[in-house]
Amino acid sequence: MQKIKSLMTRQGLKSPPESLGDLGAIESLRVPGKEEFRELREQPSDPQAEQELINSIEQVYFSTDSFDIVKYELEKLPSVLNLQELEEYRDKLKQQQAAVSKKVADLILEKQPAYVKELERVTSLQTGLQLAAVICTNGRRHLNIAKEGFTQASLGLLANQRKRQLLIGLLKSLRTIKTLQRTDVRLSEMLEEEDYPGAIQLCLECQKAASTFKHYSCISELNSKLQDTLEQIEEQLDVALSKICKNFDINHYTKVQQAYRLLGKTQTAMDQLHMHFTQAIHNTVFQVVLGYVELCAGNTDTKFQKLQYKDLCTHVTPDSYIPCLADLCKALWEVMLSYYRTMEWHEKHDNEDTTSASEGSNMMGTEETNFDRGYIKKKLEHGLTRIWQDVQLKVKTYLLGTDLSIFKYDDFIFVLDIISRLMQVGEEFCGSKSEVLQESIRKQSVNYFKNYHRTRLDELRMFLENETWELCPVKSNFSILQLHEFKFMEQSRSPSVSPSKQPASTSSKTVTLFEQYCSGGNPFEIQANHKDEETEDVLASNGYESDEQEKSAYQEYDSDSDVPEELKRDYVDEQTGDAPVKSISRETLKSRKKSDYSLNKVNAPILTNTTLNVIRLVGKYMQMMNILKPIAFDVIHFMSQLFDYYLYAIYTFFGRNDSLESTGLGLSSSRLRTTLNRIQESLIDLEVSADPTATLTAAEERKEKVPSPHLSHLVVLTSGDTLYGLAERVVATESLVFLAEQFEFLQPHLDAVMPAVKKPFLQQFYSQTVSTASELRKPIYWIVAGKAIDYEQMLLLMANVKWDVKEIMSQHNIYVDALLKEFEQFNRKLNDVSKRVRIPLPVSNILWEHCIRLANRTIVEGYANVKKCSNEGRALMQLDFQQFLMKLEKLTDIRPIPDKEFVETYIKAYYLTENDMERWIKEHREYSTKQLTNLVNVCLGSHINKKARQKLLAAIDDIDRPKR
Repeated sequence: MQKIKSLMTRQGLKSPPESLGDLGAIESLRVPGKEEFRELREQPSDPQAEQELINSIEQVYFSTDSFDIVKYELEKLPSVLNLQELEEYRDKLKQQQAAVSKKVADLILEKQPAYVKELERVTSLQTGLQLAAVICTNGRRHLNIAKEGFTQASLGLLANQRKRQLLIGLLKSLRTIKTLQRTDVRLSEMLEEEDYPGAIQLCLECQKAASTFKHYSCISELNSKLQDTLEQIEEQLDVALSKICKNFDINHYTKVQQAYRLLGKTQTAMDQLHMHFTQAIHNTVFQVVLGYVELCAGNTDTKFQKLQYKDLCTHVTPDSYIPCLADLCKALWEVMLSYYRTMEWHEKHDNEDTTSASEGSNMMGTEETNFDRGYIKKKLEHGLTRIWQDVQLKVKTYLLGTDLSIFKYDDFIFVLDIISRLMQVGEEFCGSKSEVLQESIRKQSVNYFKNYHRTRLDELRMFLENETWELCPVKSNFSILQLHEFKFMEQSRSPSVSPSKQPASTSSKTVTLFEQYCSGGNPFEIQANHKDEETEDVLASNGYESDEQEKSAYQEYDSDSDVPEELKRDYVDEQTGDAPVKSISRETLKSRKKSDYSLNKVNAPILTNTTLNVIRLVGKYMQMMNILKPIAFDVIHFMSQLFDYYLYAIYTFFGRNDSLESTGLGLSSSRLRTTLNRIQESLIDLEVSADPTATLTAAEERKEKVPSPHLSHLVVLTSGDTLYGLAERVVATESLVFLAEQFEFLQPHLDAVMPAVKKPFLQQFYSQTVSTASELRKPIYWIVAGKAIDYEQMLLLMANVKWDVKEIMSQHNIYVDALLKEFEQFNRKLNDVSKRVRIPLPVSNILWEHCIRLANRTIVEGYANVKKCSNEGRALMQLDFQQFLMKLEKLTDIRPIPDKEFVETYIKAYYLTENDMERWIKEHREYSTKQLTNLVNVCLGSHINKKARQKLLAAIDDIDRPKR
C-alpha cells in the first residue's frame, strides 16, 4: 500500500496530507487480478469523473494510523436503517474502489518498463560483485606467494639503493647551493661591465633555483641576499637610465631596455626616464649658468650654489651673457637630441617587435606587449611638449635675468638669432609654436627696438642736418645685396646657411636640424667668423670704374668713333627714365644729347652717405624681422618711418615753397600733399621745447616724434652760378628715388613675413608713400626753373614793345633773343652741373619742361599787360612766338613743347567775335582773370560795343567768383 501511496504522489494525485500510512486495516479488501485490471482499463472512463471520485474519498481512508474500516463504516450507520440509502452508499463505495483500483492498475502498467530495467541493473551489479570477490581471492593468494619468496637480505639491498639515490640528490643540491653562494661575485662583475640584462637574468635564475631548495635553512639567508642584489641592480639600472638624457648611446640604451623588460617594468622605466629628463634639464642649465657666474666672480665662493636658478641668472655679466646663452642652448640641444633619438629607438624596435609578434602564437603575451608599447608611445608623445615647455621656461628665466637693452645691436641680433634657432628646434621637436619664448622675446625685442629706432631717427636727423648732399661714388653695378646688412638675403639661397636665416618664402624641402646634427655637431656652435670676412666693394674711386671709362665718357659722340656699348646700355627712355633701350643708333644718341646730360658719366646710382646709412639701417631692421617674425609689423612700421622722415627732409630742404601752389599748375599732387601732411602729423615734432603743462599722453606722443630737420648752412641754394644748388637738389632728390626703388625691390620679402591682418598697412605704405617719391621732382626742380631764367626782365622788355603798329613787321622783337639767350645760358649751366653730378634724363626733361612752361606763361602774361594792340601787333606776337619756338627746338628735344597751345590759343583769341568770345572764356579757365580781362578790354575793345564788353566782363567775373 505504501507503493500505491508513492505512485499516487509521483503522479500528482490529490490526497490529503499524511495520507494512506498503514493499510493493514483494509488487507481484507481483495486486490483485483490481471483480468480485472484489464477489464477495468477496458471500461470506458472519464478521467475528470474518476479524479472527482478519488477526491470524494474521506480523509480517514488516507490516514497513516491503523483503524478498523468495518467498524468505522458500521458506526456511521444511522440508528434507523434504510435499505435504499444503504445500497446507494454501497454503490458509491464500490465506485470509489473501482476508481482507485483503476488508477493503481494504470500506475503499475506505467512503471512496468522501469521496473524491468532496474531489475536488470541489480542483476548486473550482482555479477560484478562476484567477479571482484574472485580477484580479491587471487590477489591474496599471490601475496602469500611473494611473502614466502623474498628474504630479509633482498629488502635490505633495496633500502640501501634508495638511500644511495637520496645521497646523490643531496650532493647535487649542495653543489647548487655552493654555486648560488658564489653568484654575488659574478653579478658584481657583470654590473661593472654594464651587462644589466645578463645580471638580471642570472639573478632571476638564482632566485628560481633558491626557491627549489627553500627547505634548507641556509637558503632563506641566500634568498634575502639575492633580493637585495636585485634591488641594487635596479638602482644601478636607474642611474644608467639617467645617463641617456645627456648622451644617448644606442647600445647602452638597448641594454637598459632589455633589463627593464626582464624585470617586467617597461612602463616604470618610461616614467623614470621622463623624470630623469626633467631633472637633467634643470641640472644642466643650473650647472652651465653657475659655471659662468663663478668664472666671472673670480672666486670659489659657494654662495652661488645655494641660489635658485632664477636668482643665479641675474648674476651673469654682460660680457659672458652671449657665450653663456649659447652654451645653455647647446646643452639643452643635447638633452632634446637624446629624447629625439630615444623616440627613434622605440619606433624602430616597435616595428621589429610587431613583425616578430605576428609570427608567434602566444596571444596573451602579444596583447600585453601591445599594451606596453601603446603606453610607451603615448608617454613619449606627451613628453615632447612637456620637455619643450621646461626648456622654454628655463631659457625665458635666463632672458629675464638681464636687461637686453644694454647690448649693442649686433649682439642683440646675435641673441635673437640664437633664440630663433632654439624656437625652430622646438617646432621641429614637438610641432608646437614657442608661445612662451615668443611672448618673452617679443616684449623685450619691441622695447629694445623702440629705443634703438628712436636713437636711429635722432642720428638720421643729425646726418641730414650735416649732409652736404655730395654724391657718394658707387659702382655702376651697385646693389644693396652687396652690403653686409643684406648678406642674409643671399645666404638664404645657400643650403649651408643657418636654418634660422632661411627666408619665409623658401618652398623647397630642407633637412631638419635633428636630421642634420643627429650624428654629430651642434646648431648653436658660435662661429668665430660669424661676420662675413669679405669687405664691401661698392665704392668707386672717382665716380668712374676705370680711367678708360672716364676717357671715353668725355669723347664727342658726333665723331666717326663707335659709340661705347656701355652708354648704349645705360641710355634710358625719356618717357619713363627707367627702361633701357636695347638698340640705339649713333644718330639717335646725337639727336638726343641735347637734353641728356648723363652721357658724360657712368650710369651709377645717385645716392649720398646718408642714403647709404638709411639703406644699412633697413638691412639691420630686416635682419631682426627675419630672425623674429612675430615683430615683423613693428619692424616694418619703423622702416616706413625711416623712409617717411627722409622724404619729409628732402621736401623740407629743397621742395617747400609757398608760392608753388599759387601758380595753379598742380605741381604737388593731392596724394603727395596727403602723404606730407600725414608724415608731419604723425612723425614730426613741430614744438621747439616741451610744454611743462602738457598732459602725460601728449608727452608720450611727443616721444614718438622727431624734430623737423634743418638744412646745413654749408649747402648754398641761392647762387645762380650753380643753378641754385641744382647739383645738391639732384643728389638729394634722386637719392630719394633710388631709396624708393630699393623699397620696391624689398617689397616681396616684406610681404612674405608680414602678418596677413597687417598687410593692408604695407600696401598703403607702398601705394601712398613709396610711389610718391618721384613726384617730389616737380616741386623741387620747379624752384630751380623759376630762378634759372630771368622772367621779370623779359616782362620789362615786353612792356617796352609797341604793339599798336600799323605795318606788319618782318623782324621779331628783342625780348625773344633775350629769352633765348637765357635758355642758352641755362643749357651751359646744366652742362657744368652735369660734370659734377650725373643728371638723369627724367630730371633734365623736368627742368626743361618747367623752364619752357614758365617762359610760355610769362609770354602770355606779357601779352596780357599790353595797353594798346592793333591787328598788326597781334601778327607780331605770332611772329615772336614762332621765332622763339624755332630757336628753342634746336636747344632741346622735348616734344611737344610744353604750353605751346597755351600761348597760341591766347593769341588766336584776339580774332574771335563777341559770341565766340563768350563761349571761349567759359571753356578756357586756365587763364587768369587779369589775362581774360585784358583780352576783352584791349584786344576786342576796338570792334565791340560797351554793352558787349560789360557782358563779357561779367562772364569773367562769374568764372572768377568760385576761386575767391
